[in-house]
Formats: sequence, C-alpha cells, structure tokens
Amino acid sequence: MTKLILRGGRRTFKSLRKHRNYRLFFTGQVVSVSGTWMQNIAMYWFVLTLTHDPVAVGILSLCRFGPFTVFGLLAGVIADRFDNRRTVIGTQAVQMLLSAALAVDALSGHATEWHVYAIAALTGTALVLDAPARQSLTFQMVGRAELPNAVALNSSLFNIARIAGPALGGVVIAAVGVAWCFAANAVSFLAVLASLIAMRVDELFPLERRERPTIVRGIREGLGYARRSRGVLVILGMMVVFASLCFNFNILLPILAKQTLDAGPRAFGFLSAAFGCGALVGALASAAVARASWRTMFAGATGFAVCELAIAPVHSLSVDGVLLFVCGVFFTSYTSNTSARIQLDTPDHLRGRVLSLYYYAWNGLAPLGGVIIGWLCAAGGTELAFAVAGVSGLVMAVLGAAALRRPVRVHPAEDETAEPGEQLAAA
Repeated sequence: MTKLILRGGRRTFKSLRKHRNYRLFFTGQVVSVSGTWMQNIAMYWFVLTLTHDPVAVGILSLCRFGPFTVFGLLAGVIADRFDNRRTVIGTQAVQMLLSAALAVDALSGHATEWHVYAIAALTGTALVLDAPARQSLTFQMVGRAELPNAVALNSSLFNIARIAGPALGGVVIAAVGVAWCFAANAVSFLAVLASLIAMRVDELFPLERRERPTIVRGIREGLGYARRSRGVLVILGMMVVFASLCFNFNILLPILAKQTLDAGPRAFGFLSAAFGCGALVGALASAAVARASWRTMFAGATGFAVCELAIAPVHSLSVDGVLLFVCGVFFTSYTSNTSARIQLDTPDHLRGRVLSLYYYAWNGLAPLGGVIIGWLCAAGGTELAFAVAGVSGLVMAVLGAAALRRPVRVHPAEDETAEPGEQLAAA
C-alpha cells in the first residue's frame, strides 16, 4: 500500500519534475491566479454592496462573460495563427493594467456599478484570447504524454488559488476594503509575466500547424471537426448547460452568504474556500491517475449535480461548507477530464479552434445563465437556483452518457479528421 501511495505521489507531480518551462509557468500562475480570485470575489461583493440587488450580480457576470459570446469563435482562429507564448504575455499584461485601473477607481470613492461593469467587460475580452492560447501553451510545455497530468495540475493550481484567494479576499475586504483586492491582483500579474519571459523557447514542443487559416474558413473547420466528433460534441453540449446553469458560484455564493445565511464577507470567503479545497482534492486525485477517463467525467458530472440538489434546502454555514467541499471534488473530476480529453483527441492545427469552442461552451452562454441565476435567486432565493442547477446537471449527465453509448455509424466519405473523434465512444 505504501509503495502504491508513493508511486501515485510521483505521478501526481510528473510534469513539474520533467519540464522547466512548466515549473516556471506553474509557479507564476499560483501567485497570479490567487490575485485573480481575490479580485473576482471583490468585484461581486462590491457590486452587491453598491446596488443591494441580486440581478446586478447577474449583470456583472453578463459583462465578464459576454465577450466570450461575441468573440469566442474568433479566439481559436487567432490562437492557431499566432505564437501562444507571445499571445499569453499580451493578454496577461492587459489584465494587469485593467486591474490597476479598477483599484484606482475604487480608491477614488467615485466608483459606480457601471465602472465595474465596463472594466469587467474589457477584462473578459482579454480572457477570450488568453484561454485557448494558454491551454495550447500547456500542450507545448509538456507534450502529449504528460498533458492529462499537466491539465490536472493546472486544475489543482486553480483551486489552490480558489482556496487562498477568496479566504484572503474576505479578510482584506473586511479589513481595508475591496480596492486593495484589485491592487493586489494587479501586482500579482508580475509573477506570471516574469515566468513567461524566462521560458526557454527551444524547449517547447513544436506544433504541427498547416497554413494560417482565414477567420471564416478557420471557424468553419473548427465547427466541422466538432460536428463530426461524437466525443467532442458530447463534451461541448454538456458544458453549455453545466457552465450556464450549474457553475455560477460567483453569483450563488455571495447571495448564499449575504442573504440566505445572513452572514458577512468572512462567511463568503469560507464558502468559496470550502469549494476550492474540495476542488483541489479532486484535481490532485486526477493528477495521480494521469489519464483522461469518460467514466470519471460522467461520475464527476453526476456527483456535482447531486451535491447542488443537496445544498438547495440547507441554511447552515457548516453544512453548506461540507457539501461545497464534496461538490468541489466532483467539479474537478468532471472538468479536468473534459479538458484533457478534448485536447488529446484534436489535431495540432485545430486545437486552438476546438479549445475556443470548449471555452465558448463554458463561457459563451454564461451571460444568459448569470441573468437566469440572478433572477432565480431574486424569485425564490438560492434554494430555487441550486435546485434548478442540480436537476439540469443530472439531465445532461444522463443524456451525454446515452449519446456516447449509441453505436457509431461509419461513413466512408468522412475525412480523416473525423477518425479520432469517432473512436471516442469506445475510449
């Protein structure tokens, strides 16, 4: 048993041991993403404090994720045309400047919710380009063999930040106000920019790219591949519903803390950190396994939805914290497997475009989902919102599993890019 645990521990951090570029990136991201989470919770708390209106929190999500709806399909074509490392350096620098502007605005004492909405929309626009380029850069840093491990470690990094950021953010908001959360985030971007600049470019894995696609042809090729690939289509379809209705914790948790539980920012930080702790455990478990599994993906989706149903009627901070912890474990079991699977089964020259579809599914309808969740909270509290999210997630998990079990019809005329996708049903 001890040998198995040690072997699992070695597998968990394999990408960090083997690849210097990834170690640099991982270290820089730990600092930067923690700052981003501080800013995220501060923005939602700030808007809720300015307006006292749950719908306004939904509007903030509309501004943050609306750019994915408008520009999401274009981002993958751009990622496939340009150098991923340089693109990420640019997007991270822009986000740093916007965070600094938000800090100055909040410190001035003249900020309104519309100022926050505008900066959130500009930050979201930078993230549209950042997401597919950053994921493709991960592939270049570690290669195909270690990609599932690196994706899971990225999830663990994200969730370490999800724990530290909200917990620290809650304390900072209570002690000195939201503006200092924004300022801390601006400074944190220096870490990731330094790591990107220090990378050894000659150690990045080369990509097999064809000629640079035009915008229209590039979008058409990405959509065509996704349509022909059963597995990609299932992942995208499930993610649309989960991301729109089930993943809206940035809206649900501040309302759960402030209105349902009648608590303050420390409770909000506790709930966010509880979810993050569970998500970290799930990510480390996925990294130890180091392979992408359909069975684990569907188990994660189902468990996540059941946890949301269980949270719906609960009015206890401690019980909500326990349920959010379990929910977090299932969350990363689901999302890390979808991210790794979709990258492994996509050709190099299409990866940016398919990843942009993945992030479009994750964020493209999030503005509508945010407004819906805000309206559900206004109409029936977080009880109604969690119940609707849980039922929606269960339905999609069942439909997705059923779709993969259907026999695959092979059409001789299909082009070669359909082959890896058609094999997913048996994976």
